[in-house]
Amino acid sequence: MRQVIPLLLLLTALPSLAAPPRLTLFITVDALGSDLLLRTRPRFKGGLGQLLDSGAFYPYASYGYAKPRTAPGHATLATGANPWRHGIVDNRIINRATGKPERAFPDPAHSVLKASPSTGDVSPAALLAETLADKLRLSTQKQGKALALSGKARSAIPLAGRLGQAYWFDDKVGQFVTSTWYTKELPGWLEAFNTAHPPEAWFGTKWEPLLPVAEYEGDDDQPREGDYGGLGRTFPHPLTGGLAAPGPLAYSAFSVSPLSMELVVQAARAAIEGEGLGKDEVPDLLAVSISATDSVFHLYGPQSWEMQDTLYRLDKVVGDLVALAERAAGGRAHLLVVLTADHGGAAIPEQWAAQGVDAQRVDPRALSKGLTEALRGRFGGDITATIEELDVYLGGKTLEGLKVDGAAVRRAAAAWLGRQPAISLAVARDDLYTVPDVGGMMTLLRRGYYPGRSGDVLFVVKPFHVIDSEPTGANHGAPYGYDRLVPLVLAGKGVKPGTYTQEISTTDVAPTVAALLEMGLPSSAEGTPRYESISLGR
Repeated sequence: MRQVIPLLLLLTALPSLAAPPRLTLFITVDALGSDLLLRTRPRFKGGLGQLLDSGAFYPYASYGYAKPRTAPGHATLATGANPWRHGIVDNRIINRATGKPERAFPDPAHSVLKASPSTGDVSPAALLAETLADKLRLSTQKQGKALALSGKARSAIPLAGRLGQAYWFDDKVGQFVTSTWYTKELPGWLEAFNTAHPPEAWFGTKWEPLLPVAEYEGDDDQPREGDYGGLGRTFPHPLTGGLAAPGPLAYSAFSVSPLSMELVVQAARAAIEGEGLGKDEVPDLLAVSISATDSVFHLYGPQSWEMQDTLYRLDKVVGDLVALAERAAGGRAHLLVVLTADHGGAAIPEQWAAQGVDAQRVDPRALSKGLTEALRGRFGGDITATIEELDVYLGGKTLEGLKVDGAAVRRAAAAWLGRQPAISLAVARDDLYTVPDVGGMMTLLRRGYYPGRSGDVLFVVKPFHVIDSEPTGANHGAPYGYDRLVPLVLAGKGVKPGTYTQEISTTDVAPTVAALLEMGLPSSAEGTPRYESISLGR
């Protein structure tokens, strides 16, 4: 007894573990690279600036695979795994059975509710790893709710996983939709939200600079900026889509603009109230993916006035989302906030070149044509080469009918690509795991490869060389810092504030959030909790 009593006294003196946060707000900002955030940070005066100043800020979270894109990025953030485990390798692949392009999340067994029939992203059937949302639902006997909102299906679906709920904005109908995987009919709160036609409130308005023009660096109209939906290249940008009344073209122009971020905030408010998120001790998850940042990035580039203005507006939007979540959870003591990004992005290559950088826009169609001609000249027949970003898919009856040695064709394709001026290296899938990893690029290619979905040949462009079939705008998807490095910010319950400058992996995000929620890690996670920024004791 004399030994037991001191032990009991010691145990009662130890700090007890606090209950997990009632609500986790998980924000992903599409195309928010570390360099873009750090360059703009001094001008953040609103919610994003406050989050950076008061939370645990990791400026250098790195994607560990070669092709940072939206679908695999969100899948990695949700699962803590790389594509070689979760199976989502790109926004689009070539279906080998049909020879046609296919989205990352296809599902012929399900359809999109309240929208026209779609062959696009529909359900998480293709996602092969457990997500944070799935883990939360299972850990709470499905009492905890997990809901994802986005302007893109390929962002919402992996964040919701198989057991959560995913809703995304469809610019064809101007409403938030979901698929029959998740529900047979929209919940009442979303029906009411859509019935009010909120996007129409912006019809006829213009996207104007939020701040005085002196706050914007460079020129409004810069070389190789794009134009879409009648938005034009300079401010102000009309949001009508060239229509006299609201319709798909207007919805599309609106969704590209950062004003659509305000619609996402409205939808988040409706979801919080409709689902009663954060109202009890059972933890809930609300994932919000901001898509307009990526649209503006692709159209105008990261150095444009439009991108600067989008980030200034994001600063406020983040504050609005945090305020909504804080009220729902009953105060900051019951809230966890996570903010990160699915990828970064390169500058418009012609703008880089004008500054003296060895940069170039690389047209994948020209590469495909040249490679196809070279392979037919050597092997004959009807061999075809289709390039999707950094993947080459080989096809044709000659190859499919085994009239030639497939491995020889793949190796010849890799050798031809490796000789092109814009290409740093290329490898046939047959040799991916055996060739020496000079410079570390093979490891990045391996982590991004999934058999049957990835290409027959993988390649890497040289630094500052950007794969893009469009003659204007910017792109992402290369294994360099401007594409791979993104910020991670944690704030709220259980978080130690500070700036942590070590490079971490984006596979650490899901395990860290799981640890803060005091639950097990997603089952296929490769990363580990960032213990240096976690404090779970009272």
